[in-house]
Amino acid sequence: MSEEVEKEHNVQRFLDLIRKQRLGKFKIYIGMSAGVGKTYRMLQEAHALLKNGIDVKIGYIETHNRKETAALLEGLPVVPRRSIFYKGKELDEMDVHAIVNLRPEVVIVDELAHTNIEGSKNEKRWQDVLEILEAGINVISAVNIQHIESLNNEIKNITGIEVQERIPDKVLALADEVVNIDLTAGELIARLKEGKIYQAEKIEAAIKNFFKPEHILQLRELALKEVASQVKRKVETEIPATIALQHERFLACVSSNEHAAKTIIRKTARLASYYNAKWFVIYVQTPNESADKIALDKQRHLINNFKLATELEAEVIKITDRNVSKAILKVAEEKRITTICIGKPRISLFRILLMRNVFNELNNTLATKDTDLIILS
Repeated sequence: MSEEVEKEHNVQRFLDLIRKQRLGKFKIYIGMSAGVGKTYRMLQEAHALLKNGIDVKIGYIETHNRKETAALLEGLPVVPRRSIFYKGKELDEMDVHAIVNLRPEVVIVDELAHTNIEGSKNEKRWQDVLEILEAGINVISAVNIQHIESLNNEIKNITGIEVQERIPDKVLALADEVVNIDLTAGELIARLKEGKIYQAEKIEAAIKNFFKPEHILQLRELALKEVASQVKRKVETEIPATIALQHERFLACVSSNEHAAKTIIRKTARLASYYNAKWFVIYVQTPNESADKIALDKQRHLINNFKLATELEAEVIKITDRNVSKAILKVAEEKRITTICIGKPRISLFRILLMRNVFNELNNTLATKDTDLIILS
């Protein structure tokens, strides 16, 4: 690593440290599904904090009519929710303004992936939480593994359901502490059958669909891996002996194929998250995909995929070039990329590389450099 790069890295670390010190501390309870006990654990912690003289308040809790959870609310100070009229109905949301004005030491905020009612200041609750943290207030929150953006494809493959409410991975990365609330598949299904998760009329359908043992096992594995990844990130950030591991840099190469590009973006985001690394997304626009030739639906797909990449903390690079591989290699050199990620042959970008007989050029050039090439499924 050059002296200039090292200086730049040290300055950035110091700026990040200053900014982080101004923020409230952020703790997230994560679970493999509803019903594992995240909200219950947060309320238990709130009681313990209150008993020890900490000014803790309930910003928002969703009990889902679970008796044991609702009972734990007793004796805890609750910040009244604000009312919003939407489509003729009176609904309520967390009152961020009131929380910031009250300035408790700790605030409990449930359902981190929740979408706020139209007309709210922020679209998502995680944005509300960031606002509270920026005010210097400590936050304890909770989320299920299926709500993490970069896991969206894997969750859909496991459950057959595309989760609509998601949080960017950067929100999880901001947490000072991530705690997994773990149960075995048998324990979770037993809780479901005992009526501790859903009302009686929903139990049978839940067991036949989302709460199948094979689904739970896979979701449990994802949750455990995610927490392990967060611990690894914390070690790399805070222990100087492993500082070199932070210098991985990933480059995801995408085309105008909507679904293929989404997969590559999300998988590269997972890799970057695991290594706590900076990452980039590159789209090389060939003459065949110039603005006057590319279909409107493909243009929309590209814009949506660039937005997804940005939400997942990538730097998006769009360039025009006839030679795709040379353009990728040039950017890889400029950005000091350690790993380039592309799709399998069935993905359009890979086919372009093959048709132009430049994949070998890309592969052979990388063989002479300290750069890896990963072909993603």
